[in-house]
Amino acid sequence: MKKVPTRTGRLAALVMVAIGQGATGTWAQTTTIPSTLRYGSGLIDIPVASVLPHLEITGTYSGFFVKLDRTVQVGPSGRSTGFAPSKNAFHQDGSVAVGLFDRTELGLSIQSLGGTASGGDVWGLFGRLQLVRPSSQGLGLAVGGRYVTGPDFGDGIEYEPNRLGWADRRFRHSYPGGPTVGTKLSLYGVASAHVRGLELGLLPKSDLTFTLGYGSGMFKGGHGLDFYDYASSKGWFFGSAATFQAARSSILTLMGEYDGFDVNLGAQVDVHGVRVGAQYLAANYAKPPGGYYSEYRSPKLGLLVSLALCPGSGGLLCKPRLLERPQRQVVQLPAPPPDTVVVTREVAPPPPDGTPATICLSTGEVAHVWVSARGDTLIGPGRTPVRALRPGVAFAGTYAAAAPWYGRRGPVVLEGRSYDRSGKGVRRDCARIRRVGEYAGVPLFAERGTERPWGTIYVPVRPGVWHAYRQRSGRTGG
Repeated sequence: MKKVPTRTGRLAALVMVAIGQGATGTWAQTTTIPSTLRYGSGLIDIPVASVLPHLEITGTYSGFFVKLDRTVQVGPSGRSTGFAPSKNAFHQDGSVAVGLFDRTELGLSIQSLGGTASGGDVWGLFGRLQLVRPSSQGLGLAVGGRYVTGPDFGDGIEYEPNRLGWADRRFRHSYPGGPTVGTKLSLYGVASAHVRGLELGLLPKSDLTFTLGYGSGMFKGGHGLDFYDYASSKGWFFGSAATFQAARSSILTLMGEYDGFDVNLGAQVDVHGVRVGAQYLAANYAKPPGGYYSEYRSPKLGLLVSLALCPGSGGLLCKPRLLERPQRQVVQLPAPPPDTVVVTREVAPPPPDGTPATICLSTGEVAHVWVSARGDTLIGPGRTPVRALRPGVAFAGTYAAAAPWYGRRGPVVLEGRSYDRSGKGVRRDCARIRRVGEYAGVPLFAERGTERPWGTIYVPVRPGVWHAYRQRSGRTGG
């Protein structure tokens, strides 16, 4: 059994710390990210700065076809020495990933699934920690890592995993007089910008994702090997995706990426958590005379099937989603004003009698009126008696005169204490009283400067007329 390098242990410890930190702060996922060929969520073969939502699980099966008229033979130095016969094969991969606390994603992969007996399967672990994520759209940041075992051909030579996942005897850890390859552990940092697409006319809703990252290991290892490397960026990778709302529970994602070596194009459909995709891998290689150079430097057709499970959401499969959209605010325009009818009439000059006065309303406001010599309250420019007003005109406020409990001389209850009517109606000065409560919709007042429990409260009976209510001794109300 192979010994796992100590730096892999450090990576595992980092991931475990991320899980512990994630338990203290939950960040919800913004949008559905496609399944990659081998390493959980992302684009085609590169990660993005997002993770699976908490307890969402994805299981992915993928594969790609290789059809070559010739294959490359490699010498001890890692350089090509000639060509071997043609190759026609289908390489398969499988992976499982789970999201934890909306901040971390962990997974297991098996590559070269069911591959040749020579070299066997290649196993891998991967994880990603989201450091920064936008609330709805914007820039996200994440760090992550992959550890993949190398194939074992039983000859005592240490082999490395390659970027296509299959067991290749030509891809070694070191070459005498040549480069040293280290692709088992790949660490990376990645930034992604998530942007809501323009909503134009009948076009479907869409999201755009732009990703840029840098990594070690598999993102740059193999640089300098002519059969493996032709357009290496020495660790840089980038890509973009456009996701469209195809139906209520389905989305279509179109992707393009550069994984540090190859330009990959792909499309993936997600129908209520069932994902099907197709990829055109290594599209940047043109066919030279005599046929393509190697498995790595030739275009390939890839296929993918993936399931997204959400056991904690009330259903087994996950419903795909776009970025959150702000709620449309409906502006309610005010109703047009009613037609205005102006009635002109002669107003008689004010009668000679009448004294200016004020009355205190149940709103706590003061109304200015006139009081005639006969005691009538007059209002308006014509000094009309209040009793002569039509029913639709009234002073502001709520009054007790029409309340049944007032007519029955019933008690008033305030803060659990009962108060009984005392004496006759009186006038009060608004400046000397303040509102302290309400009973059956009628406001209650008390003298300013007094504190609860109040011995006497005042009830507005009608505009300008108040009745004092005194607290019952030793008795409480209901």
